[in-house]
Amino acid sequence: QVQLVESGGGLVQAGGSLRLSCAASGSISGIFGMGWYRQAPGKQRELVASITSGGSTNYANSVRGRFAISRDNAKNTVYLQMDSLKPKDTAVYYCNAQMRAKGWYTAVDYWGQGTQVTVSS
Repeated sequence: QVQLVESGGGLVQAGGSLRLSCAASGSISGIFGMGWYRQAPGKQRELVASITSGGSTNYANSVRGRFAISRDNAKNTVYLQMDSLKPKDTAVYYCNAQMRAKGWYTAVDYWGQGTQVTVSS
């Protein structure tokens, strides 16, 4: 019922750009922190960028200056603008959000299903 749906992944050459989107849907009463994680083959999942309900952002050092996270609360959507992409950015990217369903007392973590980003040399 409450879910996150990602889009925007694909294949791009090094130096190119992609914009990922993640839209929340369902019976939601509140959305708090949102973020993007990624998992490359043979590696653990890592935080790429996060944004609080107040708009404060944090980035992994490896993407700072190249990626930008933003959110549109009216659309219940979080974005990840990825510029100057490198082959090392190749991974499955997952959207995460802390959301409170209508009628519930607290927020819990939700995850998208992931979208593949492949950067060729």
